[in-house]
Amino acid sequence: MFKKAFDFVDNIVVTMNKTIAVGGMALGVLLAFINVVLRYVFDGGLSWAGEMTNYLFIWSALFGAAYGFKKGIHISVTILLHLFPVKIAKLFVIFSSAFSCLFLLFMAYYGGEILLLTASFGETSPDLWNLPIWIPMIVLPLSFAAASFRAGEKVYEFAKTPADEILKTSEDELVHDSAVKE
Repeated sequence: MFKKAFDFVDNIVVTMNKTIAVGGMALGVLLAFINVVLRYVFDGGLSWAGEMTNYLFIWSALFGAAYGFKKGIHISVTILLHLFPVKIAKLFVIFSSAFSCLFLLFMAYYGGEILLLTASFGETSPDLWNLPIWIPMIVLPLSFAAASFRAGEKVYEFAKTPADEILKTSEDELVHDSAVKE
C-alpha cells in the first residue's frame, strides 16, 4: 500500500518536474526569439515578454534542479568518502542527503511564507496584465517541495543500498567521466 502511494506521488512529481522544466525552457526561448524579431525587424515588441521570459526560465531552472535529484546529477564531493570504512561512508552519504532534504523543506516552507506575504501585499505586475505577483512566485514552495521529496527519496535509496555499493557508484561515475573526456 505504501509503495503504491509513493509510486503515485513519484509519478506526479517527476511529470511535473520534467514538464515544467522542458516546457518553461522551450516557451522562454520561443518568447524571447519572437520578441527579438518583433523589436529588430518590425521595430515593435511585446511589453510583457521580458518579465514572462524571466519567470519561465526561473520556473524551468528550479523544477529542472528538482528533477536533478531524481537523476542524481547534482554535484557531490565523494573523494573523502574513500578515507573512511564503507559503513561510515554510507552514514555520511545518508546524512548529506537527509540534510539536503531538510534544507529543501526549510526552503519550501519559507517560500510558502514569502508567497503568503506577497499575496497579502496585493502587488501586481503591470507588464503582465496586472497578474498578482504571488502567482509566478508559487514556484518557490512547489519546486523546493518537489526537490525535498527527491532528496528524501535518495535517503531511502542510500539506506537500502549496501555500503560497499555506495562507494562503487561514485567510483563508476569517476571512471565514466574520465572515459568520456578521453
